[in-house]
Amino acid sequence: MLMKKIINYFDKFEDRVRHNLSHHPVIYAIIGGFATVIFWRGVWLFMDYFDFMTPVFSIILSIVVMLATGTFVSFFIGESILMSGLKAEKRADQKTEKELFDEEIRLKRVISEIDEIKKIVEEIEYMKKDIAEIKAGIIK
Repeated sequence: MLMKKIINYFDKFEDRVRHNLSHHPVIYAIIGGFATVIFWRGVWLFMDYFDFMTPVFSIILSIVVMLATGTFVSFFIGESILMSGLKAEKRADQKTEKELFDEEIRLKRVISEIDEIKKIVEEIEYMKKDIAEIKAGIIK
Protein backbone atom coordinates (compact mmCIF):
# COMPACT_ATOMS: atom_id res chain seq x y z
CA MET A 1 0.00 0.00 0.00
CA LEU A 2 2.82 2.40 0.92
CA MET A 3 4.71 1.54 -2.26
CA LYS A 4 1.61 2.30 -4.32
CA LYS A 5 1.29 5.72 -2.65
CA ILE A 6 4.96 6.50 -3.29
CA ILE A 7 4.70 5.49 -6.95
CA ASN A 8 1.48 7.48 -7.36
CA TYR A 9 3.08 10.56 -5.77
CA PHE A 10 6.12 10.47 -8.06
CA ASP A 11 3.90 9.79 -11.08
CA LYS A 12 1.88 12.95 -10.38
CA PHE A 13 5.06 14.88 -9.54
CA GLU A 14 6.59 13.84 -12.87
CA ASP A 15 3.44 14.93 -14.72
CA ARG A 16 3.58 18.40 -13.10
CA VAL A 17 7.31 18.85 -13.79
CA ARG A 18 6.96 17.66 -17.38
CA HIS A 19 3.99 19.99 -17.93
CA ASN A 20 5.86 23.00 -16.54
CA LEU A 21 9.09 22.26 -18.39
CA SER A 22 7.29 21.69 -21.70
CA HIS A 23 6.64 25.45 -21.80
CA HIS A 24 10.43 26.03 -21.75
CA PRO A 25 11.93 23.53 -24.24
CA VAL A 26 15.51 24.84 -24.09
CA ILE A 27 15.64 24.61 -20.29
CA TYR A 28 13.92 21.20 -20.51
CA ALA A 29 16.60 20.00 -22.96
CA ILE A 30 19.45 21.31 -20.77
CA ILE A 31 18.08 19.64 -17.63
CA GLY A 32 17.45 16.41 -19.54
CA GLY A 33 20.94 16.51 -21.03
CA PHE A 34 22.63 17.03 -17.68
CA ALA A 35 20.54 14.29 -16.05
CA THR A 36 21.38 11.87 -18.85
CA VAL A 37 25.12 12.52 -18.58
CA ILE A 38 25.02 12.18 -14.78
CA PHE A 39 23.10 8.91 -15.06
CA TRP A 40 25.52 7.38 -17.57
CA ARG A 41 28.52 8.62 -15.58
CA GLY A 42 27.11 6.79 -12.56
CA VAL A 43 26.62 3.63 -14.59
CA TRP A 44 30.17 3.94 -15.96
CA LEU A 45 31.67 4.39 -12.49
CA PHE A 46 29.61 1.49 -11.11
CA MET A 47 30.74 -0.85 -13.89
CA ASP A 48 34.39 0.04 -13.14
CA TYR A 49 34.03 -1.96 -9.90
CA PHE A 50 33.77 -5.21 -11.88
CA ASP A 51 37.13 -6.54 -13.06
CA PHE A 52 35.62 -8.91 -15.64
CA MET A 53 34.04 -6.02 -17.59
CA THR A 54 36.53 -5.80 -20.44
CA PRO A 55 35.55 -3.58 -23.38
CA VAL A 56 34.67 -6.58 -25.58
CA PHE A 57 32.64 -8.27 -22.82
CA SER A 58 30.84 -4.98 -22.10
CA ILE A 59 29.84 -4.58 -25.75
CA ILE A 60 28.66 -8.19 -26.08
CA LEU A 61 26.74 -8.11 -22.79
CA SER A 62 25.06 -4.79 -23.60
CA ILE A 63 24.03 -5.93 -27.09
CA VAL A 64 22.58 -9.19 -25.73
CA VAL A 65 20.64 -7.40 -22.95
CA MET A 66 19.36 -4.67 -25.29
CA LEU A 67 18.28 -7.21 -27.92
CA ALA A 68 16.54 -9.30 -25.25
CA THR A 69 14.66 -6.28 -23.88
CA GLY A 70 13.78 -4.87 -27.30
CA THR A 71 15.61 -1.60 -26.73
CA PHE A 72 18.53 -1.99 -29.14
CA VAL A 73 16.86 -0.77 -32.35
CA SER A 74 14.52 1.76 -30.74
CA PHE A 75 17.35 3.33 -28.72
CA PHE A 76 19.81 3.75 -31.57
CA ILE A 77 17.54 4.72 -34.43
CA GLY A 78 14.23 5.47 -32.75
CA GLU A 79 10.79 4.10 -33.53
CA SER A 80 9.62 7.17 -35.44
CA ILE A 81 12.65 7.08 -37.74
CA LEU A 82 12.17 3.34 -38.31
CA MET A 83 8.44 3.72 -39.04
CA SER A 84 8.94 6.67 -41.37
CA GLY A 85 11.60 4.68 -43.22
CA LEU A 86 9.32 1.67 -43.59
CA LYS A 87 6.51 3.89 -44.86
CA ALA A 88 8.92 5.88 -47.06
CA GLU A 89 7.79 9.08 -45.32
CA LYS A 90 9.71 12.20 -44.46
CA ARG A 91 10.84 12.72 -40.88
CA ALA A 92 8.78 15.24 -38.91
CA ASP A 93 11.60 17.78 -39.05
CA GLN A 94 11.65 17.52 -42.86
CA LYS A 95 7.93 18.07 -43.36
CA THR A 96 6.57 21.45 -44.35
CA GLU A 97 4.01 23.25 -42.26
CA LYS A 98 1.32 22.42 -44.85
CA GLU A 99 2.22 18.70 -44.73
CA LEU A 100 1.98 18.69 -40.94
CA PHE A 101 -1.35 20.55 -41.08
CA ASP A 102 -2.73 18.09 -43.67
CA GLU A 103 -1.57 15.16 -41.53
CA GLU A 104 -3.29 16.65 -38.49
CA ILE A 105 -6.54 17.03 -40.45
CA ARG A 106 -6.32 13.39 -41.62
CA LEU A 107 -5.73 12.22 -38.06
CA LYS A 108 -8.73 14.19 -36.80
CA ARG A 109 -10.84 12.65 -39.57
CA VAL A 110 -9.68 9.14 -38.62
CA ILE A 111 -10.44 9.79 -34.95
CA SER A 112 -13.90 11.05 -35.89
CA GLU A 113 -14.56 7.92 -37.96
CA ILE A 114 -13.38 5.71 -35.09
CA ASP A 115 -15.79 7.52 -32.74
CA GLU A 116 -18.64 6.89 -35.20
CA ILE A 117 -17.72 3.21 -35.42
CA LYS A 118 -17.70 3.01 -31.60
CA LYS A 119 -21.23 4.45 -31.49
CA ILE A 120 -22.43 1.95 -34.08
CA VAL A 121 -20.89 -0.94 -32.17
CA GLU A 122 -22.56 0.26 -28.94
CA GLU A 123 -25.91 0.42 -30.74
CA ILE A 124 -25.41 -3.12 -32.04
CA GLU A 125 -24.62 -4.31 -28.49
CA TYR A 126 -27.84 -2.75 -27.20
CA MET A 127 -29.77 -4.36 -30.07
CA LYS A 128 -28.27 -7.75 -29.21
CA LYS A 129 -29.43 -7.36 -25.61
CA ASP A 130 -32.92 -6.38 -26.78
CA ILE A 131 -33.07 -9.38 -29.13
CA ALA A 132 -31.89 -11.68 -26.35
CA GLU A 133 -34.62 -10.33 -24.04
CA ILE A 134 -37.26 -10.77 -26.75
CA LYS A 135 -36.10 -14.34 -27.42
CA ALA A 136 -36.17 -15.09 -23.71
CA GLY A 137 -39.75 -13.74 -23.50
CA ILE A 138 -40.90 -15.82 -26.48
CA ILE A 139 -39.29 -19.04 -25.29
CA LYS A 140 -40.90 -18.82 -21.83
